[in-house]
Amino acid sequence: MTLEVGLLSTAHIHADTYAAILDEHDDATLVGVTDPDRTRGRTVAARYGIDYEADPETLLEQLDAGIICAPNTAHAMWIDRAAEHGVDVLCEKPLAPTVAEASEIVDTWRTADIQVGLAMPLRCSEATRRAEEALEAGTIGTVHSISGTNRGLMPGGWFVDPNLAGGGAVMDHTVHLVDLVMALTGESVDEVYAETATRFHDIAVEDVNVLSMRLTDGTGFLLDGSWSKPDGWHTWGDATLELVGTDGTISIDCTGESMTYTTEDDCSTVPYGMDMNAALLDDFLTAVYTDRPPITTPDAGLEAVAVVEAAYESAARGAPAVVDR
Repeated sequence: MTLEVGLLSTAHIHADTYAAILDEHDDATLVGVTDPDRTRGRTVAARYGIDYEADPETLLEQLDAGIICAPNTAHAMWIDRAAEHGVDVLCEKPLAPTVAEASEIVDTWRTADIQVGLAMPLRCSEATRRAEEALEAGTIGTVHSISGTNRGLMPGGWFVDPNLAGGGAVMDHTVHLVDLVMALTGESVDEVYAETATRFHDIAVEDVNVLSMRLTDGTGFLLDGSWSKPDGWHTWGDATLELVGTDGTISIDCTGESMTYTTEDDCSTVPYGMDMNAALLDDFLTAVYTDRPPITTPDAGLEAVAVVEAAYESAARGAPAVVDR
């Protein structure tokens, strides 16, 4: 059996990533694209030689699974549509821009007979797998502090429109590392102190943020998730984590398997090793095949959104904020 998969919006920069992976996949076929922006949708459809459907209902009727690459504020709408058609979906992160919307998605997922996965590829990296093994073995003893980075290029487009994204760098880059820390430690974030600013770009949202967090077991967690890389940077950014314990330290670099190639005129980065996005997509497709939950489900996505909401509250008040779920 080959799964028939469709792209539900192509607004997100990762739409092409998923399409390229599916284009060469043995067990799934990319059969169509739907997008309210017809020009954008038709462009992606033409690139992969597949159909563009202006009516999303027409495409959903054909699908076994869909990948939601819509702006953040449209995620709930697409998941509702997929649920009505019994279509399993992988949704780009964050789950939603607010806790209220994320909670509605969780309710839909729990009552509908579909699998919903969230695009958190850092969980699928080889570095993460090895860190999990080391933590389970007690290699570094008790974890006392955690620090991480998810610094990148400013993506532009709808990512800097608060009406479509719900925020800026905090909304875009907090959830990856928060989700990873929760998965590795089994703890949640219960308090956030956030400093945010717009320093590097002329945009309507923040491009700088540093979050000082406390986990439910009292562990401190510091995160820089800024859009602080210059436009000419040789790669999009980084995703790193360091866990300091009583007996040692674990350092994770989820994008470290790469080579930087420099000439007189250009500098570019070529990745090698495992493809986290391909591993994420394989996990989702296996979940669809076997009717089991994907690696990251909406309830975990809700946890991360709650941290984002608390970060914005903290930045507005200039004081720590409790994470309210």
